[in-house]
Amino acid sequence: MDFSINENQQMIADMIKKFGKDHISPKMMEWDESQEFPVEVFKKLGELGLMGVLVPTEYGGSGFSYTEYVTAIVELSKICGSIGLSMAAHNSLCTGHILAFGNEEQKKKYLPKLATAEWIGAWGLTETGTGSDSGGMASNAKKDGDHYIINGSKNFITHAISGNVAVVIVRTGEKGDNKAMSAFIIEKGTPGLKSGKKENKLGMRASETAELIFDNCRVHKDQMLGKEGEGFMQAMKVLDGGRISIASLAVGIAKGALEASIKYSKEREQFGKPISHFQGISFKLASMATEIEAAELLTFSAADRKNQGLKMTKEGAYAKYYASEVCVRAATEAVQIFGGYGYTKDYPAEKYFRDSKLCTIGEGTSEIQKIVIAREILK
Repeated sequence: MDFSINENQQMIADMIKKFGKDHISPKMMEWDESQEFPVEVFKKLGELGLMGVLVPTEYGGSGFSYTEYVTAIVELSKICGSIGLSMAAHNSLCTGHILAFGNEEQKKKYLPKLATAEWIGAWGLTETGTGSDSGGMASNAKKDGDHYIINGSKNFITHAISGNVAVVIVRTGEKGDNKAMSAFIIEKGTPGLKSGKKENKLGMRASETAELIFDNCRVHKDQMLGKEGEGFMQAMKVLDGGRISIASLAVGIAKGALEASIKYSKEREQFGKPISHFQGISFKLASMATEIEAAELLTFSAADRKNQGLKMTKEGAYAKYYASEVCVRAATEAVQIFGGYGYTKDYPAEKYFRDSKLCTIGEGTSEIQKIVIAREILK
């Protein structure tokens, strides 16, 4: 694998740096405080081609590889984890599911709108009673002629309120049977579909998280992705790629925390010199930098396998597990380096700290990643 930065990656990094300075940094703490989901920012990201990074140009996307995709998420997340998370969820989950498993008619109908952010996408697997144990979901769809009637709810869904379309996985057979789940594309405004409670979160507060509720929601059979019973298998493959996106999110937040820490440690003086001159601080920075470098290499390694079409279940889990844990450690050290100021909202460390924790939970907890890794290495 070539680890050098290609022209597209450099272009994306430069573009996001400027975009962030103009459109994210000035208001991100306002959004964080109020939990506002800044739809207009994502419309602008769509104009830049960042809401359809992996979508082929024939469907209105940028047609880039996972290498460029990782770079885009990292650079956005260095600025604001919430923006990085929502951009990743839109690309990897909703858009990615339709791209991977939609038929030609479905791709032509939905991908151009998603790739340009004319429509914001949501994706629903988790339920109140089934997080890691998604096979035990209760939401169900019953056949009724050419339609399915869906009842139940999905929890912790990114863009559940503002999203224009959602891909949801529900049960079409007996509970407990992983081959009895199916995936449907459901548009906002479909009778029987409504949004529920918006979560009041510790971090990632400008990335909208809420409940999706289905009350006799009637969906035509043509809205099914693939065949009946394939939903769980599809979801697991989507999450394989999604782990790369969360690893990228974690790397970006960790890099942001490190860069802020380096800058502060050079400016803050104690005992007549910058605190970066003290071994207690410089060694923290050295450890942070080394772990972040390793996490980034694992992430790009998984992305490289994805680009080649190779199986990357283990590599994706490696990257997601390690990068997310490194992210939390780096953000924690950043607060310590900032000292008392690290505990205030006037400085960036506390936001990196709050945002970091989700990386060890979303799209498969660290414990689930260990299960996946163990299963793969013990085969």
